[in-house]
Amino acid sequence: MKRIDLIAGARPNFMKIAPIIDALNAARSNGSELRFRLIHTGQHYDRAMSGSFFEELGIPDPDINLEVGSGTQAEQTAGIMVNYERVLTKEKSDLCLVVGDVTSTMACSIVARKMGIPVAHVEGGIRSNDWTMPEEINRVVTDSLTNWFFTTSDTANDNLRRAGVTDDRIFFVGNTMIDTLLKQLPRLRPPSCWSSLALKPNSYFVVTLHRPANVDGEQQLLGLLQAIADGTHGLPVVFPVHPRTAKNLREAGKTLPSMHYVDPLGYLEFNYLVKHARGVITDSGGITEETTVLGVPCLTLRDNTERPETVTIGTNELIGTDPSKLPPALARLMAGEWKKGAIPPKWDGKAAERIVGHLETLLVRQ
Repeated sequence: MKRIDLIAGARPNFMKIAPIIDALNAARSNGSELRFRLIHTGQHYDRAMSGSFFEELGIPDPDINLEVGSGTQAEQTAGIMVNYERVLTKEKSDLCLVVGDVTSTMACSIVARKMGIPVAHVEGGIRSNDWTMPEEINRVVTDSLTNWFFTTSDTANDNLRRAGVTDDRIFFVGNTMIDTLLKQLPRLRPPSCWSSLALKPNSYFVVTLHRPANVDGEQQLLGLLQAIADGTHGLPVVFPVHPRTAKNLREAGKTLPSMHYVDPLGYLEFNYLVKHARGVITDSGGITEETTVLGVPCLTLRDNTERPETVTIGTNELIGTDPSKLPPALARLMAGEWKKGAIPPKWDGKAAERIVGHLETLLVRQ
């Protein structure tokens, strides 16, 4: 038997880990020797950012919860490392599998390697080259420690090769977040705001903002929201508000008639909104992958992206953080002149199956 620690700590992780759990369980039912221990670091600890995703995506209760909770970057990193080290001291695993680029990803990778446990990184090799983003630091540190990389794109593969990683450690498998999306499409359901706002398909926009460069300055945040309201010409704009952004909006105290603030939504409800939207305006990375597969126009309020395939192949465009750049982009969208896009290679719902197949070879059939 070979045991794998599956690390999940923040909302983006859960969508990526769910299909891997499914694939491991399917392999076990077919006689595989692979077993897993699901470890929730507690980085996202409230129900809105964590618990509901477990239920909606069919993720089992964690075997271990490190219960780190809130804190600064350093406090969370330290808490995760200390608590995960205690777990491994008591009972080691054969592999630490991390996903994405959150604090939990980096912290558990450091601990595992220091204790002689190999690390596999799902979504390895992606880069924004923006060192103001904590996630970029997490990616680079994690990949410097990783033994085996499960990648989402040829761009990620090339990034790793340029960093000196040999091809025998790189496995181009596709995107596990898309595995989850394709599986859950039939279960998507309208949120309560669908009826309360009388929303209709292709007649509203969805906005998500959470990055400090966009939400921490009142003038910047209000400038973006005003540009969105102006450019969408009175169509409803649904804004599920991240806790960080909600605080800043309360302090700003300005309302816009077409802008509708709602609480964070569960996976099934949020992606229902995205699927039927006229367009999505975001500073998230993962959402640009979902809009690409759903064929929904996406405007990213960033100057760079770690997922360039959503721009070169998909429906996403980088608009930047300057509010004045939004109106012409929205004008093209409203005029029906947005690119249609396509789906990147291997974003087909089978990434997790490929990952588990490689893990069988790496851990069991050595």
